[in-house]
Amino acid sequence: MEDFKIIHDAIHGSIKFEEVTLRLLETPEMQRLSGIKQLGLGYLVFPGANHTRLEHSIGVGYVAGRMGEVLRLPKEEINLLKAAGMLHDLGHSPFSHTLEYLLYEKTKLDHMEITTKIIEGKIDLLEGLDIEDRERIHEILGDYGLDTKQIGKMILGETEEINLDSFNGNASFFGGEKNYLVNMISGSLDADQIDYLLRDAHYTGVAHGAIDFPRILHTLKIKNGELMIDKKGVPALEGMLVARALMYSAVYFHKTNRIGELMLSRAVEEIEMDNWLEIYRYNDSELISLLLSQGGYPREIALRIKYRKLFKKAMVRTFEELENMYGDEYKEILLKLCDLKVRRKMEREIAEAAGIDERYVLIDIPSRNVILSEPRLTKTNVKVVEGEHVYPLSKFSPLARALQTRKVQDWAIMVVAPKENLEKVKKVAERIIFY
Repeated sequence: MEDFKIIHDAIHGSIKFEEVTLRLLETPEMQRLSGIKQLGLGYLVFPGANHTRLEHSIGVGYVAGRMGEVLRLPKEEINLLKAAGMLHDLGHSPFSHTLEYLLYEKTKLDHMEITTKIIEGKIDLLEGLDIEDRERIHEILGDYGLDTKQIGKMILGETEEINLDSFNGNASFFGGEKNYLVNMISGSLDADQIDYLLRDAHYTGVAHGAIDFPRILHTLKIKNGELMIDKKGVPALEGMLVARALMYSAVYFHKTNRIGELMLSRAVEEIEMDNWLEIYRYNDSELISLLLSQGGYPREIALRIKYRKLFKKAMVRTFEELENMYGDEYKEILLKLCDLKVRRKMEREIAEAAGIDERYVLIDIPSRNVILSEPRLTKTNVKVVEGEHVYPLSKFSPLARALQTRKVQDWAIMVVAPKENLEKVKKVAERIIFY
């Protein structure tokens, strides 16, 4: 008797799980994602944003599988795509990207690197826990002949790069033979982005993320070992790239959301932890419980987030304002502040001048988080097939070129503090940072 399950997904409808996908779904590493919100603290701004990383991972596996089916790939490759899509976010910490920068400082690993180590069996974040009938992910993949290293490359986006402005569109071959598998999981036109744009737009109620998935799906092509799109699909692809840029501005880097993330990250920093990889065992509620149990500042911040008593903006400056006021000198200052230790030192100096505890002054340099959380954001290097020839998207779309230089956030630096300390911090912050 065939063993399968059907799950009804809010975005894609009924999705069937069987064989490798069913066994992967039931692993504790996957199930942990059901307790991690896809948009972290996004619910503070968008109350409907309570969907989880598990839902998104299910969706990415589905979208990747549909890509493979439409392109008539072999069953083994479709299974590889489904598995990679499902597993691509295993290495997320509680509250998704919120703690990304702090944990990178502590572990020197980003969530994608941790994900690949889990898949390959090099890290067991659940070691020592008594979990009934537990199966390891790398063993499940091995049972179906799926290469863990190949899945790792797909998640990390490891392909041979070429210069789109100078490559020969008539060349018989360029790049790796199976680059298309990587492109579908981590590329400029991948299952991950398609699902999170559709899903996040649905749950936040923000229409910017609406994209024409069926049109994109049915105009996909494989040529020269890479995933491309037929010229007929260019308008739908442009819509997706614009949706991505607008969702980052309107949702992912909303100022209120960013303030909550700064506060939570600072509170987690106060925790004494011998091995920071242990935090990847937790889900959102477990991390909040840990902060509450710590007492003091971590407890206060956890309660502030719970009851939405967030810090307020003491100073916000755009790139244009800084350039007009300080010329090119501001760039060097912002670059230095991307270093966590330098930023904490500056916060301490502002707090001392304002006469308050250093933990109640927080500086945000959003550009550093954009690079770490979404390295694909400015990439529009999708190749377009017209007849027998291949061209860069920029040949057909001036939008693609424009999006490469568009800034996600409208501020270069922000300083926040509790409401009761706001005026004190306002008086000294800019002078200390830029003079």
